[in-house]
Amino acid sequence: MHPFRKAVENGDLDAVAALLADDVVFTSPVAFKPYPGKAITTAILRAVTQVFENFTYVREIANPDGRDHAFVFTASVAGKKLQGCDFLHFDEDGKIDDFTVMVRPLSAAHALSEAMGAQFEKIAQEAAEQ
Repeated sequence: MHPFRKAVENGDLDAVAALLADDVVFTSPVAFKPYPGKAITTAILRAVTQVFENFTYVREIANPDGRDHAFVFTASVAGKKLQGCDFLHFDEDGKIDDFTVMVRPLSAAHALSEAMGAQFEKIAQEAAEQ
């Protein structure tokens, strides 16, 4: 099992943060612009753990060189079931430098957008404190 998946499944957000490059770019399934930087990415991931219910990885896909991974998951948000995928790219040092999330269906993406929007002030504050 990949260390990222293990950290997420164990709820170890410090271990997840340790895997992020300082210049990581997080691309959200519900925001137009990507979020650059480890502090904001860590804060977003922490908020997601509060928003997602019944989060489970169901598949892990990796390219042969190990620098690109896709982690397929299921979860619920506000009673809406969703499927999603975390697409990760790892730099030369083994740190995540690109983190893109996609989710479906649209109704669940809307629920996720609303739930994360309600968390955004807290996310911004946490990122500023790091």
